[in-house]
Amino acid sequence: MVILRAIAGGLLGVVSGAALNMGILMGGARLMPPPAGVDVNDVATINANIHKYSVLDLSVPFAAHALGTLLGAFVAASVAATPRSRLRAALFVGFLFLILGIEAVRLIPDAPLWFDVVDLCGAYLPMAWIGHRLATRRHARRS
Repeated sequence: MVILRAIAGGLLGVVSGAALNMGILMGGARLMPPPAGVDVNDVATINANIHKYSVLDLSVPFAAHALGTLLGAFVAASVAATPRSRLRAALFVGFLFLILGIEAVRLIPDAPLWFDVVDLCGAYLPMAWIGHRLATRRHARRS
């Protein structure tokens, strides 16, 4: 049962984190439209116009990555049954999203280096650990 809950937690965490990530990206595009000439669904236009993105524009994908990972890790750890499986489920979400973040860096090579470093170092594993800690505290209060 412990293994099934950890697997279910990981899957639910990935789905919920990805949904929040997409929601933030879509909402951010509505609140702050991308620079002229950018189709956010076309990596080629993003690459061609990445120099037009401001720090504020880049804060939207960072927030999507960080908050999506935080929620996903929290959900994963909340569903898992034991302290060890909670950590593993949260880190599974963090590492999976980190791999996807690395792929995004590869797909958008002209993004500012500072953004890539901040995003890869701050949005995934630290947020997964915080999500795990929040779920662990919530579990301890319920017990």
